[in-house]
Amino acid sequence: MHAVTVGIAPLSPEDVLAVAREGAGVVLSADAENEIAASRKIVESLAEDVRPHYGVSTGFGALATRHIPLDRRAALQRSLVRSHAAGSGPEVEREVVRALMVLRLSTLATGRTGVRVETARVYAAMLSAGITPVVHEYGSLGCSGDLAPLAHCALAAMGEGTVRDGSGELVPAAQALAAAGITPVVLEEKEGLALINGTDGMLGMLVLACHDLRRLLRSADLAAAMSVEALLGTDAVFAADLQALRPHPGQAASASNMRVLLAGSAVMASHRTPECTRVQDAYSLRCAPQVHGAARDTVAHAESVAGRELSAAVDNPVVTVDGRLESNGNFHGAPLGYVLDFLAIAVADLASMSERRTDRFLDVARSQGLPAFLADDPGVDSGHMIAQYMQASVVAELKRLAVPASVDSIPTSAMQEDHVSMGWAAARKLRRGIDGLARVLGVELLTAARALDLRAPLVPAAATGAVRDLVREQVPGPGPDRYLAPEIEAAVELVASGAAVAAAETVTGPLH
Repeated sequence: MHAVTVGIAPLSPEDVLAVAREGAGVVLSADAENEIAASRKIVESLAEDVRPHYGVSTGFGALATRHIPLDRRAALQRSLVRSHAAGSGPEVEREVVRALMVLRLSTLATGRTGVRVETARVYAAMLSAGITPVVHEYGSLGCSGDLAPLAHCALAAMGEGTVRDGSGELVPAAQALAAAGITPVVLEEKEGLALINGTDGMLGMLVLACHDLRRLLRSADLAAAMSVEALLGTDAVFAADLQALRPHPGQAASASNMRVLLAGSAVMASHRTPECTRVQDAYSLRCAPQVHGAARDTVAHAESVAGRELSAAVDNPVVTVDGRLESNGNFHGAPLGYVLDFLAIAVADLASMSERRTDRFLDVARSQGLPAFLADDPGVDSGHMIAQYMQASVVAELKRLAVPASVDSIPTSAMQEDHVSMGWAAARKLRRGIDGLARVLGVELLTAARALDLRAPLVPAAATGAVRDLVREQVPGPGPDRYLAPEIEAAVELVASGAAVAAAETVTGPLH
């Protein structure tokens, strides 16, 4: 795989994904190194300035009134990193750590932080060598940046603490750096602060979440289309002219997907007769484009926020373009915390609607002639009864995770840092929410595929039929009860990996 170039220009979401998930290496551009070197000269010129400069000649947080003598300023930076590497709890995922490291490096590359070129090069070398510092679940309040998570990364660059090497083995940082031929950095003025004062953890998780949700939104449209079809619903409500009466772009995209997915369905055609007395379908079928579309528009908004943050140079103090060293509040995570919480609401609602569609299949009063719980011999067999229980348990959890983190604030640092964003917590719960959404959609897909089989000899649409056939490669068709958990996991993987959507797209072409 080619290396990602980190330069003065912002990283793209695709760059972040390549480094975080695909293990791409990193190189600093010559322009970035020149900009870093230029701003470093400004920091060095302040070394003997009698005026206080935060983080260069002062302490941190509530200790900012303490003047630090020249001969103690390098120790100040090392102490900062060691004391702030105070995370606790389970390890954070490798992809999150790699994302936050490459995003911190991207800010260093702007030349606004005042670090030395060799410090930035150590981060690039660690990423290229696959060295992943151990970062913990708890510790960040999302204000003054993701201090604790970033401090664990900076500590590893100093050759201290614990990392996972390229093979995933847990080793001392000094050992991993030595094996990769990387000389640990010895921090100088301003550098410790520059390495830890950013929103990179929140931003990295937001970029990953938006990518995952784009995939899951197509899966949601697919699962909903299969449910409408197998429940003998109507696709007339998805007509373009009806959707255009309410011109939300996400709604139009979801409705378009459902139209092409259901095109040519013999199941749909079978009940377009005068004998059909249903006037309109339940909301969970009829309003799928409106709900899925609102989630799409929410993701689009979150992506616009992420795009602006990818263009940011977050540090405090910052070296301005005209050469001043100025304090600021750009490290506050509110812009990211808000959209991370907004996405968690959309995730919970998507899953809630999916669970309601699934439940309709299992109730003989609403399933349009399907056997109770889609069971082979209802009473002896339970069919998908408990699969829906699993969905319900996940949906309940997603509703709890939708409670905003960003409305909370606990003052810290002797009331100097008296309002914090909790953006890291918002990002962590969103990741759990996305996993839960994939599980709920997986059960709907599995259930709808079984129901389509039970509609035989009627033939589904070519696109939904292709997905049903893919499911059948992993899971047998209707029959007596089997060990259900592996079948659910197989369906979840088809959703999470995008394989189910890819199967439909062999017929429809790319979905929105």
